[in-house]
Amino acid sequence: MKILIVYAHPEPKSMNAAMFHEAVEALEAAGHEVKTTDLYAMRFNPVSGRHNFTTTLDPQFFKQQLEEVHATKQNGFVPELDAEQQKVEWCDLMIWQFPMWWFGVPAILKGWVDRVFAMGRIYGGGHIYETGVFNGKKALLSLTTGGKEADYLKNGFNGDLLSMLKPLHRGIFQFTGFSVLHPQVVYGPARMSLAERTEALAGWHSRLQEVFNETPIEVGTY
Repeated sequence: MKILIVYAHPEPKSMNAAMFHEAVEALEAAGHEVKTTDLYAMRFNPVSGRHNFTTTLDPQFFKQQLEEVHATKQNGFVPELDAEQQKVEWCDLMIWQFPMWWFGVPAILKGWVDRVFAMGRIYGGGHIYETGVFNGKKALLSLTTGGKEADYLKNGFNGDLLSMLKPLHRGIFQFTGFSVLHPQVVYGPARMSLAERTEALAGWHSRLQEVFNETPIEVGTY
């Protein structure tokens, strides 16, 4: 199978980096084909604008979605965006690896979505949710948190983690047709011992060996 891993963390010695490399190793060892997007290493620009395109529909007023539709018809995305769009179109499974910041993804990852998930090419024209462009593909969030697991329960200090992730699961993945797998979460890695981090990586490795046999979660039920 074909897997895209989008990685968003600035520190190469972080737990996120370790999870990213563990995933590549585990999936390739299982015989899968893996492509990656390392956003910080690429110095990916998360800010959208006319620089997204080589074409122009309306030079007087910038409406990003209309420019995206036009660019889709005219093959008008700049090479760095077209390359990322091709990766998403290519994969059977997309994994995002990131630290949870402010109950969401780092800005560089959100900006990647803003620029890459273009109307006309990734969604629109009646292609959303069950009729989405990526129907038949799966997506998985792999993340770390600052707090312990008990902080992310329904009655925990921060509240229910799955509810925090719903804008990503429902508003991005399912909106564009992906089925959603249960997130992989390492809680508070900064407070873990080396043995605990090693165990967490081994669990991630083991899960990925059977990931294509997993049943998607029902996002709308939480």
